[in-house]
Amino acid sequence: MTQPRRYERVAGEPVAMSPERVEHVRIKNRVWAALDRAIQRAGLDCEALGDGVTIEVDDDTDHEPDAVVNHGPKLPPDATAASNPVIVVEVLSPSTQSIDSSDKLADYFRVPSIQHYLIVRAKRREIIHHSRTGLEIVARMINIGKIVLNPPGIEIDLADVYGPAG
Repeated sequence: MTQPRRYERVAGEPVAMSPERVEHVRIKNRVWAALDRAIQRAGLDCEALGDGVTIEVDDDTDHEPDAVVNHGPKLPPDATAASNPVIVVEVLSPSTQSIDSSDKLADYFRVPSIQHYLIVRAKRREIIHHSRTGLEIVARMINIGKIVLNPPGIEIDLADVYGPAG
């Protein structure tokens, strides 16, 4: 049985998303769980959501990241888009690597509420953390330790995503 087709919209045109490999699904689920636990620990008015939630970039472009943290009260049950996304996460796959690192990077930071964009490598223990700092977007590569995401005021440990270092 094949996976149902999912689509994003770029410049008004539907773009089919590639089927996901199990390795990709495992990592994105661990990222979501790490974000969810961090929000619960901090007692924040935020919600971590797995894929399926849309980020509306503009009238003609929407993306469906692998995980998102929406700031504010829980979204209504019938919502399809994050109303106030603050963190977006994409797990790299061979077919999306160049798009996730260029086009989506630019698109996500066109959304004023987005403060952090995490690009998670599946084949290597590394997360590229892009953050909004004033008028600049700053990138850091992290392969051990914790990533501080402020706002909203949480941190996640790479060990929660990849397992213990070593």
